[in-house]
Order: sequence, then C-alpha cells, then structure tokens
Amino acid sequence: MIAFVQGRVAAVTLTSAVVEVGGVGIELQCTPGTLATLRTGQAATLPTSMVVREDSLTLFGFLDDDEKGLFELLQTASGVGPKVAQSMLAVLPPDDLRTAVASEDVKTLTRVPGIGQKGAQRIILELKDRIGAPASRQHAGGPVGADEGWRDQVRQGLVGLGWSAKEADKAVDTVAPEAGDRPDVGALLRAALRTLSKA
Repeated sequence: MIAFVQGRVAAVTLTSAVVEVGGVGIELQCTPGTLATLRTGQAATLPTSMVVREDSLTLFGFLDDDEKGLFELLQTASGVGPKVAQSMLAVLPPDDLRTAVASEDVKTLTRVPGIGQKGAQRIILELKDRIGAPASRQHAGGPVGADEGWRDQVRQGLVGLGWSAKEADKAVDTVAPEAGDRPDVGALLRAALRTLSKA
C-alpha cells in the first residue's frame, strides 16, 4: 500500500494532481481544497489512500492524515464509495463533517452531491459512535495574519483549477465578506468555486 507520495508537483488539473516521484508521474485524485495548496514545480508531500477495483487502481491524495483517516472511515458506511467520501470532504472540512454526524445534522450532510435524506441518516447511524469529536483546529497551516494571505492562496487555487485571473479576482472579492478574523482558506475556496459555477 502507498501511504504517502512525496515529490515535485508536475501538474494540477480540476480534479487531480500529478506528483513526480523518481521520474514517474503519479496521479492523485484530490479535493479542490487540497489542490489549492499545490503549486506546479514545487515539492509536496501528500498522504494517500489507494482504492483497488477489478478494472482500476486509483490513488487519492489528502491535505493531512486526518483527512485521509476520515476518507477511509467514511467508506465503511454502507453505500459510501470513494467518490462519495471524497465529495463529502470537498464540501465539508473534517471538523464540520464530524460535527454534522455527531449532532445528527441530516440537512448539512445532504448538501453533498450523491447523498440523500436516507443516505445521510444511514451514515449518521453507522458512524456516529466511531467518527470522533471535532478537533477544532485551524486548517491549512493556521490563521493567516495578513488579509492578502488568504486572498492570494484562493486566487492561486482558482487559477490552478483553470479559471482566468480576472474570474478568480472577481470570485475572491465576492467571498471576501465571509473571511472574518481567521480566514479558512479551504472554506473560502469552496465558496469561490460555488460562485464561479453559478456564473
């Protein structure tokens, strides 16, 4: 099993990143929040989880071990495969996901594409006692002091995902009121992606 991948980021697409390891390009399926932290040409270390199917081998990459562990735990719930587990982490950061399951918040879980009312109830029933309490930690390297810090990260993330600089700037301005005192880059990137997909 491949526990993590470390190397130079060769490419970043809308849904995946290619990391060069020993002359081999390894493609990792990642959430938008994880992709936003990667820069082409820079070194990266990503915890990974391999999903083996009869006709494919797929490697999923994560921001940290917490996200990876949650991804693997989610798949133990009936009806949750790797794609749905990844969608859950794309829409809800790990702590929000734990909070939703622990508080039996069906409405929040149904925001995830592919999860309906019954699916959300089943996930809560099966994982409530095993998912753990929210860690309440600041994601993506802690709070950013300067306002420009999060703006630049979100902007680069959007450009890396294929949007133009002009579109990225407009989306960043739209989500700026949501930043608050301790900007959560992952959450702001997701909000920016939602505004762009509606446009």
